[in-house]
Amino acid sequence: MLRLLTKFLPVLLCAILPASCGFVDLRPVGITVEPGVSGSLLSGPFSPVVLRFDTEMDKKEAEGILQVSADSGVVMGDRFWKGNDLHFVPTAGWTAGIRHVLSLSGTIRAIDGRELRLERFISFYAINMNNSPLLEFFSPADCASIGTGNFVLELRFSKSMDRLTVESALTLEGIGNKTFEWSANDTILKVISDNNLPPWTYYRWTLKDSAKSIDGVPLPKTYSAQFVTDLDKTLPQVERIYPVLKTGNRWFSTGRDIENGLESGHGIAIEFNKTMGENVLRSVRFDPSLTGRAEFLSGKSIVYIFSADPKPETTYTLIISGDTRDSEGLKIGANYRINFVPDIPYLNILSFHADYNPAVMEDFSKTDEPLKISVDPAVRELSFTIRFSVPLNSNEEKQNVALKISLNPFFPRTLAPVALQYVFWINDDQLRMVWEGIEPGNNNEAHYYKLTIPGGKSGISIKEGIYMKEDITILLEAIN
Repeated sequence: MLRLLTKFLPVLLCAILPASCGFVDLRPVGITVEPGVSGSLLSGPFSPVVLRFDTEMDKKEAEGILQVSADSGVVMGDRFWKGNDLHFVPTAGWTAGIRHVLSLSGTIRAIDGRELRLERFISFYAINMNNSPLLEFFSPADCASIGTGNFVLELRFSKSMDRLTVESALTLEGIGNKTFEWSANDTILKVISDNNLPPWTYYRWTLKDSAKSIDGVPLPKTYSAQFVTDLDKTLPQVERIYPVLKTGNRWFSTGRDIENGLESGHGIAIEFNKTMGENVLRSVRFDPSLTGRAEFLSGKSIVYIFSADPKPETTYTLIISGDTRDSEGLKIGANYRINFVPDIPYLNILSFHADYNPAVMEDFSKTDEPLKISVDPAVRELSFTIRFSVPLNSNEEKQNVALKISLNPFFPRTLAPVALQYVFWINDDQLRMVWEGIEPGNNNEAHYYKLTIPGGKSGISIKEGIYMKEDITILLEAIN
């Protein structure tokens, strides 16, 4: 009886449960994952992660449980199906050498209704499993004080680096034009500023973790540091201003003060407390204006060379701009001013003495009063001597002076012209002249002649630039 019951039990169960027989599939959903085990290596930058199912799945649910991440965050990518296989390909490609994690977490269903619950985490690498490069050294150090000139940022890496990714990942705030210089098999990068940096300014550099080694492995983190150009805290200032005289190819101090010791042919030396920058050569001006140029005497001093002597008896103000910078770029801060009066005399006439006349004329402020001079009517010559305040050193100067002095009939207009007969320099400061054609007057008619010694820069002058302030005219009355 027992054997008979056992034989017909399956048939009996089907009779009792007719609705379920042939409709419930108790088989598990099959799945294969690539990569299948932690520590696997995908060969290329776009090698796919694949979920292979043995039946057709609800695609939306299956795509939703697949996620790939790295230390930098979730990896964005494209999901697509080939039959029952779900592929994941990163949009930007895999990053070499870093650990990725494939996460499969949740419940998904097949089209036939079967469910698959997954809770799986698989770590893998792509392209290679090389170590990440490290930034082993950088200079200047973080928060360092540096100078403003010849700035170089040096970065030293543990591995040869990919130049393009490093240069793209590096930012130097506040530094514009710069040059990248690689060495030591691309393990050392020097970033050289094309210009001096402004002083007393903070700078920051950042190297993002997108910088990669030559084998494509990125830095493990972003590096950053800052520095400040405050190594030099001493402001430049003017220490001394004095006249100088050039002898040979060198300038020497005259030993006099600038306030009243600047002579003809001198330059002005300006000394500072520090080595100065190039703009110091353009920082000097004068009021009233004077033309010239500046040259370096040394790193700390310049000389201003005049194109022409300053005017005599004139008060000048020498102004050094507050924007004048030292070699570090530090400014003086305020305009420096000093007044001076050149010790450059005007060329003057000390005396005028006509032959056969005892009077010597020395005061030329009243030249409108006629000076009586005796003239022999038989000879009709006038001889006189002019004494100058400054000696004339060259024959060319003496000749030019003599040619510029004129003697002309003044009254009456009927007087005949006169002519220069003879010129002789008694010594370097005394000129003797003889004029002919002078007609003395008589009791009925006075005869006047006007002697003109021209002044101003276009008048009588000598090589040193000394000239007469204004014309001197002497009215002469020729008497018998």
